Amino acid sequence: MAEVAVVAISVAKPGHEEKLRKALVGIIGPTLKEQGALQYDLHRDVSEPRRFVFVERWESREALAAHAKSAHIAAYVEAVADWVEHSEIRVIEKIA
Repeated sequence: MAEVAVVAISVAKPGHEEKLRKALVGIIGPTLKEQGALQYDLHRDVSEPRRFVFVERWESREALAAHAKSAHIAAYVEAVADWVEHSEIRVIEKIA
């Protein structure tokens, strides 16, 4: 199984930045307890504070798939539906 990395971007609707930030922080603990989670770091764009970026590393695509189906991620997605303007998830692999 090859390690996989993810860049996950969420952009808050204007006025919902802090609610989204708190919700994102809230999924870090449960995610880091998941089997196969190697890194799950939350960042905020310096020039665009509505943009939040997770930099993630997983032991395998299977571990990432299990994460995507986890109860805390499902609850997060439902909770923030009205606060997120745009989201994007990119699965990437290290080549050098």
